[in-house]
Amino acid sequence: MRITRDLLLRLAKENTKERAFNTESIIAAYLSGSLLQDEPLLGGTTDIDLVFVHNSPPSQPREIRALSPDIHLDIHHREEKDYDPPRELRSNPWLGHELYAPQLLYETKHFFEFHQASLRAGFDEPKNLLKRSYKLLNYARKIWLDFQLNDADSSPTAILSYLDALHHAANSVAELTGPPLAERRLLLDFPARAEAIERPEFARGLLGLLGGTEITASSLNDWLPAWTHFYEFAAEATGTDIRIHNARQAYYKSAIEEMLEGENPLAALYPLLLTWTLSAKSLPETQIDAWESACLLLKIGGEHFESRLDGLDQYLDDIEEMLEKTVLSQGFEIAEIV
Repeated sequence: MRITRDLLLRLAKENTKERAFNTESIIAAYLSGSLLQDEPLLGGTTDIDLVFVHNSPPSQPREIRALSPDIHLDIHHREEKDYDPPRELRSNPWLGHELYAPQLLYETKHFFEFHQASLRAGFDEPKNLLKRSYKLLNYARKIWLDFQLNDADSSPTAILSYLDALHHAANSVAELTGPPLAERRLLLDFPARAEAIERPEFARGLLGLLGGTEITASSLNDWLPAWTHFYEFAAEATGTDIRIHNARQAYYKSAIEEMLEGENPLAALYPLLLTWTLSAKSLPETQIDAWESACLLLKIGGEHFESRLDGLDQYLDDIEEMLEKTVLSQGFEIAEIV
């Protein structure tokens, strides 16, 4: 099947219409994510990011539904009160960008018109932009602090927290020039964001903290069979993170393979390591040797984890110093932003 943006938009509208007709609690629905861009495909695959807003607590926060081997719906269910008060969304780095310029698919009670108008007023002002950036940075710093208060190990749970911290740290930089970057494209798109603020060292630092300076693209290729085995096992296990879903395997694998064949093959490292770690978390400890060996090679696992946390600490300090200079250059006080 030939996948075009027009086809994807039609599928989004048809599925939204069907769901809204059959679910009385839905008061609004909109499209977000990669489909709003001109080139939503990566590796010939994509997801259709839908948000359904309910007037009562939804039964589940997120669901995945396959439409074909290469296309799936990624539906986020939110409650109406999640958007109140709308003016506070101006400093929300995730929900703020999501609601700022999506494609409206369904609406009742003028929900969208009211909330978006309140959000957009002042959204691009430097103060709100810096608040969003600091929120992302502070989230990453909290993860680092949690490691200091508890014995740091290199289990899948700990590595996931570490990767989450890096994702938020990078997005605190990316926020200065646009919306946060998704996990699949993080290392593809982050260098341009760092270059846009004339701090390319942040991109090099991110790759280094992921262990990208310890390996070559051939290592990632060598890991793909084990990654596939882990993913397939975890997707059938109970309690696995929803991101590791049968409908999303091609979404990740095809994107990883395309990046490995591109000009920046190490851009595949973050989505590969993230999803492999998510999968490893659902496997018995006795069956994750391949993942542990990869983490050791990346100098993230085992005895290396403490030094990686030290590197994360310095990385967060460098970003904070940059943000402080930006705040002062705009004529604000730090206390006004943080």
